[in-house]
Formats: sequence, structure tokens, C-alpha cells
Amino acid sequence: MSYIKRRQFIQFAGSALATMGISQLDIMRQGERYAKTLAQNTPRKLALLVGINDYKNGISPLGGCVTDVSLQQELLTNRFGFNSKNILTLTDAQGTRQNILQALDEHLIKQAKPGDVVIFHFSGHGSRVKDEQKDMPDGLNGTIVPVDSSLPPNGGVVQDIMGHTLFLLMYALQTENVTVVLDSCHSGGTKRGNFAVRSRDGGSDFLPSDAESEEQQRLLKETKLSREEFINKRRQNVAKGIVITAAKRDQFAIDGQFSDFSAGAFTYALTQYLWQLNRNEAFDRTFANTRKNALDMAFNTGGFQEAEIETNIKNPKSPLYFLPPKPIPAEAVITGVNGNQVNLWLGGIEPQSLEGFNKSAILTAVDEKGEPRGQLQIESRQGLSATGKLLENTRTQTPLAAGTLLQERIRTIPKNITLKIGLDDSSLDSNTITQAKQLLEVIPSIEAFPLRQKEVQYIFARMTKTKYQELQKQRIPNLPPVDSFGLFTPTLDTIIVNSFGDSGETVNAAVKRLQPKLRSFWATRMVKNLLGNKNTSKIDISVSMNIAGTQEPLAETFTPRGAKLNNGTGNQSTPTKPVNISDSGIPKLPLDTKITFQVHNKESVPLYVSILGIDSAGDMGILFPYDWSEEPILAASIEAGRKVLIPKPEHTKTKINIGKPLGFSEILVIASTTPLRDLLDKLQAIADAQGQAGKRSALSATGDEFFGLTNNLLDDLDRSTRSATNAENIQLPDGERGVDTTKLAVMSIPFEVVS
Repeated sequence: MSYIKRRQFIQFAGSALATMGISQLDIMRQGERYAKTLAQNTPRKLALLVGINDYKNGISPLGGCVTDVSLQQELLTNRFGFNSKNILTLTDAQGTRQNILQALDEHLIKQAKPGDVVIFHFSGHGSRVKDEQKDMPDGLNGTIVPVDSSLPPNGGVVQDIMGHTLFLLMYALQTENVTVVLDSCHSGGTKRGNFAVRSRDGGSDFLPSDAESEEQQRLLKETKLSREEFINKRRQNVAKGIVITAAKRDQFAIDGQFSDFSAGAFTYALTQYLWQLNRNEAFDRTFANTRKNALDMAFNTGGFQEAEIETNIKNPKSPLYFLPPKPIPAEAVITGVNGNQVNLWLGGIEPQSLEGFNKSAILTAVDEKGEPRGQLQIESRQGLSATGKLLENTRTQTPLAAGTLLQERIRTIPKNITLKIGLDDSSLDSNTITQAKQLLEVIPSIEAFPLRQKEVQYIFARMTKTKYQELQKQRIPNLPPVDSFGLFTPTLDTIIVNSFGDSGETVNAAVKRLQPKLRSFWATRMVKNLLGNKNTSKIDISVSMNIAGTQEPLAETFTPRGAKLNNGTGNQSTPTKPVNISDSGIPKLPLDTKITFQVHNKESVPLYVSILGIDSAGDMGILFPYDWSEEPILAASIEAGRKVLIPKPEHTKTKINIGKPLGFSEILVIASTTPLRDLLDKLQAIADAQGQAGKRSALSATGDEFFGLTNNLLDDLDRSTRSATNAENIQLPDGERGVDTTKLAVMSIPFEVVS
């Protein structure tokens, strides 16, 4: 296909996301009718899902591959109408070489007919073995690593499944509607900071088994391909359908820590996006959006993982899974009902927001038209599984059944939520780790742990000579000196700008120096991650970032569910230009670029808007409101239906310039239907303290000020939420602060500052 840059899959391929009062019986009958309609009007749907954590024989174990299987299984069942009987899963000890090959043959090849839909997903280690035909310059072929493979200390024969073999297995399928997802990689070692990497050592000293050659011979005979045809075809393209790999050949696929569980970063990004998708979207756009979703996760973790796609299909408008999803986006689904108690799967919630759904969060049950049919309150959560109860005010009116989709109404932010710091065991000795933990945890809202125990947002480490040389090879400018203390991202690959001190600085001095920055990072995490609700907010607002004096937006963001309430669709407009799936979607802005924002309030009531800028060092600026000659509430207000340019054209002396430091920065837009009085009063106090009273100017905020502003914002939102829930007889506990999707929208626009 001309609009997709072709990459060799063979290196695996060298490329590495009731109306009130309706009865329970009626709802169950609706579900049965829907299932029958799917069965009558769509092809048969078959899936094989493989996830292996429990590696042995010298291979490092993983933590999130079995979760990946659950992520796909719940998605396929509840969003794409797969019959659970047609989804075969192989996890851990089941994932032997023989079992995987047998399942591919008997469950997929022998059952799939022309026009059927087939999904194969593998999560586990990848590797490389010697390729006698040398399809690639390095003479290696990518593999997936079954549970019964091994890591010979000096190379040798391994029981891997080669990319060549997978090509033949795909080729043998009678249907063209095939999607393969491979969440594994072939480089990066076994650990990356707080994460495991899904690769096992390989290379020219690792050889495929004789059984692998025999399997290929069997498949050649079955497909009636000559060896020459086999070699030519696999060098031209993938066998058929769509193949997605989680990372480029020279990158690593993360086995990530999320809240209190592990999962593949790409698989989580892919399935979470598909839970939100509400339209029949072409595969290239779904991939581009999923890739951006995965990059956003990488942006939060400091990793860099770019998925790749290859296709061999006739219809460029085919959906990724060759099926449309249900037309209603969702954060969760009911998986079981026992009286008034329900079991839930929370696969549609963004990972960085999960701590807002631990306890007391409210979800709205919706019917197949998206209409509300009752409310549930979460009582406990473990990973992505949760239990809850039907609220009293809807319990008798809305019996619910397994398969009912759920959308966010209120998330609850614990008052004791923390910023989590990992302590690097590769650069700090045990005494230093103990000392650093004690010092860090004196700072309010900060916790510290040794690596690979829990999710962390940053890593406290010493700059070693080895790490310095590694970063130097990447041409990272302004590296801190060896033996200095500072902060890294969770992958331990990227330093946090301006976080390192001088060589020889004591741990005590380093932690004291970092305290304001850590408080700023806590505030950023709260606003961006825990309050960010672009996909779930019911407020109708759109924001674009533009080069000053131009109409062409650099980036845009909007609230799809808010748009749906007003225009009945909530779909993004179809792009007029081809999708560039190699583009991250993150604009690069040179220093001194002048930018503006266009904010469109599409609501019938005023919105109160604040725009914050957060740079790569974690420092914050208040970009709007900026007119401190007005009452703050008036300065932040955008009238109903109005489209406002910021800075306003009449304020000719007010400019927003892109400045240092270089690196990834972010714009956060906060919009509320009620005045955020505490927040705005605090902003006015900062303006007064900085001598800006009566002037028009953006403000800077220290880490402590940002920390205080964030708590002001949370208190404002909690009061607004409780005023609504009290009227609905919904109780929220005192230790939580509620955030209502009908009253708040928090959106972000990332960009990169370049020289």
C-alpha cells in the first residue's frame, strides 16, 4: 500500500496499543438479540491469545503478559462481539512451542473459512536466531520465545518459533481478515529502570531447532509453496492481513508497571484506545491514534517505544480487527452480577487515571444507545478488576446484566495520594538507598521504594561513569557531572532537566535541593494524570494551539463525549489529508516561537478556563488568565458559544513565547462549569506578590506554589461535585475528593521545544 511505508515483517519481523423501570429479563433479552444479530450478520470470529510470564531455563520472567491476554479477551468479547468459545488462550505453562503451533493449526487454520476474522496475539519475549537465507543484512530472523525455550550460556539450539514459520502459518489461513499483534522485541536487555524488557538474548550463535525446519517443510507442503516462492513472498510483504509489532527493531517493548499490576505498554495502549473507539475507523487511523496513545504512555514513563505496522490487504479502509466496535465508548463493563453486587473490568480507563477509581468512584451504566440506565459505585479494585454495588437511588429501577457497558461519572482522588520515587540499585549502595528513602519520605506526599516493586513516576539515582558515557553516545547536551545525584525517568534512559547537582553533593543536600521540584511534579501528576479526562468529560469544548498570526493549528484537542451531547455523534472529523502513521503527532517548536490558543466554548453556559504550561524541567507557568486588572473570575470566563483567541487580539503587548529548556513540554487546559474560586484567588495572590497587579502578564509558579494551587483546584472541584451528588443522594467519603465529568474537562497538548 502506497500510504504505508513498508517494513520487513520477516525480521519479526524487523519491526518489532432500560429506560428506567426496564426489567432484568428485558435487558438479558436485549443482550441475546444483540448477540444473535452479530452471529447472523457478521463472519465467524476466532482468536488465539498467548501470554507468558513464567519463563525458566535461564530466561528472565515477565510480569504483564498474562494481563495482556485478559486485556484482549475482555475487549474482543465486550467490544467486538467475539463468542468466548471462539477465543483460545494459552498462558504461562500452556505456552509451549508445541501448544502454540498446534493451536495456530487447529484453532485458526483448520477452522477459519474465507471471510472469517482471525486474531493472533502474542505477549512474551522475542529474540533472534541465525537465518541461513539471510533475508536481512545481519543474517538474523526474529522469533517469539515459547515457555519451554531456553537461554544457552554460549549460544546453541533454541526452541523458538521463527518469523519465517509464522509467515507460513498466516499464509495457510483461508481468510484474508487476519490481524497479528506481537508485544515483544529483540533488543534492550532484560531490565530498563523500573521496567522489564520483553527480549531474550539472541544472535548468530543461536540456532533454530530441527523441529522448526520440519514444521516449515510441513507448511510448505500444505500451502503448495516451493521454497523459492516462500523466500520471494516473505521478502516482499507479510503473508496477509495486518501485522503490528510493539516496537521498532532497535527499541524495547516495555513490560510496564501500572498502578498495582503489570501489562504490556503497547497492548494496554491499543486495547484502551479501542474501548473508547465508537466508529468504524480505518486501520491506518486506528494505528496512528494507538501509536500516539502508546507514545503518550511513554511520555509519562520516559520510555520511547514506537509500534510498527505492515499490511497486505485489498481494502485500505478496513478496520484494524476487520470489524467495527460497539458504537458506545466505555471505561468499564459488568462481568458478573450477584444481587446488588457487581464485578467489573476497567479496561477502558487510562492507566495514569486508575488511582481515581480505587474506591467510591461512580460509573454510569448505559444501554446500546448510550442512554444512562443506572449508577454503580466502586467498592474495591485489584488491578483492572473491581467490585461495586448498584446505588440505592437506581437499584430497584435498573437491574443490570453481564456485558453492560459503563462510563465514568465521578472519579475520586484520595487526599493521601503520593508521588512515587524509585531508588536505583545500580548506582546507589544499600546504605544510600536507606538514607535517601528516609529523607524523601519526610517531604509531604512523597513515597520512595527500591526499583521493580511498584509503579514509580521518577527514579533518584547517581550519575555513574557508565551511564554518562551511554548518554554521551546519544549526544545528550549539558550532561550533569559523574557522581552527582538527580532524577531520571522510570526507564532510567532520560535525565530530568535541571534536577542534578554538583559532583560530591551529599544525599541530604540533594534531597533538600530537589524538594520544590518534587512538589511541582506531584502537582503535575495530579492535574495532568489524575484529573485528565478528555475522553470522558461531558463538557463541550475544543482548544487549538497555533503559530501566532496564522489560522493553521499546530495541535488540537476536544472532548468527544461533550460534542456527542450537543451534536449526537462525538466523532472526530475525518482528516482531509492522508494519515502519516510514522508521525508521532507531537509538534516541534523552535525557541522563541510565538503561539496563541483558540478556545471554543460550545456549551450553553459560561466556562471558567485556566491554561498552564509545564516545561521539561517540571516548572509551571500560568498562561491564562493573564489580565490581572480584572476580577479573576471575569478574566477566566469564556461566554457560552464564544470562540476566544488567547492572548486576545486587542492585548497587543501580551505574547506567549516558547523558551528554554529544550525537551518535551505540555499545555494543560482546565475548564469548569463553576468558578474555581480558591484557585483563582490564589492566582491573584501570586500575581500581586510578583508585582503584576493591574497588568496583563503570564505568571510563573514555584514548586510550592504549584503544589498549593493544585490543592486549591481539588478543593474547588470537590465542593462542586458534592453539591451535585448530595442532590442525587450519592455519598462520597471524607477522605476522597470527587471530580464530576459533567463539571470538569482537563485536556493536554504535548509539544517538543527544539533549538
